[in-house]
Amino acid sequence: MKIPADGKLLRIFIGEQDKWQGQPLYEAIIHLAKKEAMAGATAIKGFMGFGAKSHMHTAKLLRLSEDLPIVIEIVDSEEKINRFLPHLDEMVKEGLVTLEKVNVILYRANKE
Repeated sequence: MKIPADGKLLRIFIGEQDKWQGQPLYEAIIHLAKKEAMAGATAIKGFMGFGAKSHMHTAKLLRLSEDLPIVIEIVDSEEKINRFLPHLDEMVKEGLVTLEKVNVILYRANKE
């Protein structure tokens, strides 16, 4: 698979407890990205953050949050990202979705 040098970075900010059809939303998005043959997707768990409601989520020992921030990053061509966006519109009930230009330097897998 090849990604154009001028690709797009889709970034999705959600909460760890967000759900889609009974499963964690971040898992549902990653599985859908694979099904849609996206180049790759990564879910990153944050240790502190807040969103539109300004509610602080933190992993500090004295205040252990059960809803830590999750950021999902997907890099692919503009066309494939644009086809993926309507799914997110349906799935993400609370959160933030951003899109930015990226310069893809290297994308490859071991040939074995």
